Amino acid sequence: MNREEVVCSDCLEHMRTMPDNSVDAIVTDPPYGLSFMGKEWDSFGTDTRQPGDEHYWVPDNPYGRANVRYGWNQDKNKLAASNRAFQERMTPIFEEALRVAKPGAHLLCFGGTRTFHRMACAIEDAGWIVFDCIMWVYGSGFPHGMDVGKAIDKMLGAERKKVPNANSAKPSPQDTGRYGAYGPTDYVAPTPATDQARQWDGWNTALKPAWEPIIVARKPLDGSVAKNVLTWGVGAMNIDGCRVPIEQGDNVFAKNPHTRSKGKDSGIYGVYGAAESNWSGAKGRFPANLVHDGSQMVLDLFPDTNPSRRGKPRSGRSGVGWGMTHTGSEYDDSGSAARFFYCAKASKKERGEGNGHPTVKPIALMRWLVTLVTPEGGVVLDPFAGSGTTLLACKELGRSCIGIEREPEYVEIIKRRLGE
Repeated sequence: MNREEVVCSDCLEHMRTMPDNSVDAIVTDPPYGLSFMGKEWDSFGTDTRQPGDEHYWVPDNPYGRANVRYGWNQDKNKLAASNRAFQERMTPIFEEALRVAKPGAHLLCFGGTRTFHRMACAIEDAGWIVFDCIMWVYGSGFPHGMDVGKAIDKMLGAERKKVPNANSAKPSPQDTGRYGAYGPTDYVAPTPATDQARQWDGWNTALKPAWEPIIVARKPLDGSVAKNVLTWGVGAMNIDGCRVPIEQGDNVFAKNPHTRSKGKDSGIYGVYGAAESNWSGAKGRFPANLVHDGSQMVLDLFPDTNPSRRGKPRSGRSGVGWGMTHTGSEYDDSGSAARFFYCAKASKKERGEGNGHPTVKPIALMRWLVTLVTPEGGVVLDPFAGSGTTLLACKELGRSCIGIEREPEYVEIIKRRLGE
């Protein structure tokens, strides 16, 4: 019978009490070492700027990202030391995770784009074998960088005046809020106040976040893969359980012009064998190391495939002809190429009431990840349970899960979500 065990403790301390080779997979979203929103649990290293210090916050950033990430008299030596400290702090955690994991067990670990290389090194230093990285692409990212032109004006003591938008509705004389008689959308963006700021107008210190890496690692095998899966029940990925569903109208059995099969059409694959059909197959498309959230912003990144640009047999070098797959099969369907990748949409209600955790992942994403690396009846460990999305995914899938979370307020969120 599956169970969801929630432990309020430091993950390193609790894992030291767990037996060797006792969990089938580890799926986790640990701190990224970015001092996210000034949270103490995401602060590592020797940087002395802490909440309350004069230059800790980015002034024009309502989300409170720490200055250590984007500049503000940043000392590169301190930053490097902080990143090294992050790696050093994470290494013993992954060492204990390696000990409690069964031989061949997989580790799926989220990371931040600026520090995931340190996370990967910590995982590798702990003894895991890193062999892939899944890209989680989403459209909900919000730009958090610093407007350089604004920073220059502020440094020079020049005030940018707010200019009412001529196209806005007539202001109400009773409105005495922050923007006076106007709302926040009733102003046009103030122009730079100095020549220096005008020179750097439109420059920023960061790109809009739109993806996160998920590091894929595996504990060394006990012999061959075949021996390991028979002995320990882990060591491989559940491809069929994570295939991308075929959409209506997709031509899943397109012919491969290079097959040597000849003769009469005598089966579901025609004159071609199952292994020679379109790579998508009857069960769905083979899962890739890219997952997206299905948002319009992300869908717009993918091209549409048009059936009028139909694949043609190759006449020479690889890739000749429209609509070709890497095997030479022809596409005879249309739609966004996003359909080739798993879509993990988030429900608007899935956070649960009162869930103030800042980094909640979609349940559909965690469910797909758990399915990918955990056999039925297996036990999943999440050393950084956060708001409990991994546990919720395991509960839905009938897998047991041990979630460790240090912060009592987040433990209460986990229990409430599991109860809901």
